[in-house]
Amino acid sequence: MSQERIHHPSWPRAETPLTTAIMAGRWIRSAAVDDERGRHWVANPDPRRQSARSGQPASLYAGVAGIVLFFLELAAATGHEAYLDDARRGARYLAATWQDEPDLTLYHGLTGMVFALAEAGWATGDESLSAAARSAADRVVRSLRRTGDGVGWTGDPAQRGDGGIILGLLHAAGILGVSEYEQVAVEAGASVAGRVVPGHKFGEDGCPDLPVDAVTPGFLSGTAGTAFLLARLYGVTGDKQFLEAARRGADFVRTVSVVTDRHVLVPHHVPQGRGLHYLGLCSGSAGVARLFYELHRVTGDPGDRDWVDRLAAGIVCSGVPRRQTAGFWNVACQCCGAAGLLELFVGLWAATGETGHLDFARTLAENLIGRATGHDQAGYRWYQAYRRLRPWEVTADTGYMIGAAGIGAALLHLDAAGRATEPRRMILLPDNPFPAIPLPASTLRRTS
Repeated sequence: MSQERIHHPSWPRAETPLTTAIMAGRWIRSAAVDDERGRHWVANPDPRRQSARSGQPASLYAGVAGIVLFFLELAAATGHEAYLDDARRGARYLAATWQDEPDLTLYHGLTGMVFALAEAGWATGDESLSAAARSAADRVVRSLRRTGDGVGWTGDPAQRGDGGIILGLLHAAGILGVSEYEQVAVEAGASVAGRVVPGHKFGEDGCPDLPVDAVTPGFLSGTAGTAFLLARLYGVTGDKQFLEAARRGADFVRTVSVVTDRHVLVPHHVPQGRGLHYLGLCSGSAGVARLFYELHRVTGDPGDRDWVDRLAAGIVCSGVPRRQTAGFWNVACQCCGAAGLLELFVGLWAATGETGHLDFARTLAENLIGRATGHDQAGYRWYQAYRRLRPWEVTADTGYMIGAAGIGAALLHLDAAGRATEPRRMILLPDNPFPAIPLPASTLRRTS
């Protein structure tokens, strides 16, 4: 499939996803700070605006680790060595600072740093970065503790807790070649699988905006994400205990969702928030679709694929991105905004070859390109109300899940989907189940 057929005939400002990502890189570069440890980036270089940064400064969610991933992908997309140098300098900062990180989790702590260091080492061939990734992963493994319920790190089975750590260790086992990481991940996963419904510890723990008795069926901090992890462990091990636990989680999500003849919408939390339907990755349809696609991937069950289709159809029929809803407000980022939806629909096209998914991905990209701000010639950023309950806090950030790096990465993934004659591997986070080369198998066969 040619690049001309993929690109929208009239992107806003006559720009493409690739050129917009390059402009995002320019703005992120304006936030760079170099010191003896390497390079990091301030959350927002605009002194007139505060940052909405959530998490540690080196984190995958909003800090150095996520920005390293973006520059690795920008280097692969453009062939420009300068972007690879940006990523290398950021990875050196991670290698110099990982020992100071108290948080062990994937999105906000050490496991995310391991992921970025491993990817940087693989892309650059710098063994010192891979060695740092192994040392940091070894610390995660040593930090495993035994409790009355089994083994774990945080006491939270969700992806914001033990679930994300387990997924990160599975990735590290493969890319770093250390089988012990997988063994520890499986052992910790067995403790998660022992729960009656995996993922029921949320409202009272770290979610101040939720009632203490709330249960969240979503992805990053809810049942769907935990069930995704268990489905992944079943695919790795073939152990039926993981599939049975994943099914218990998926059945809970099915039970609380709103289902019509064509669509599915997922409540943000129950029992209080049944009428609030997020659409994004963190707590909405885009994240829950990953669970059901992973179940379909490891079992082949057509019922799981049907739920993926229904969740995607619910997003499309909601009228977004042009229409704002209670669960899709003034937000553009990977976590809960249009970039997270873009990742879903590029992934669905790569998995199925259905052109409707690619068409909607282009619609989302058009919206993101049109929303970019670059009035000061410093590059592109996206101003948004990251926190739904504080719509007056409009900020722009450099990070991955919350800002320009992640939006730029999503646009690069759409760009990659248009290059059948020169396919490239995308860097997908450990909880993304879709093909790392975003081209349907039929297209790859025709190309070869």
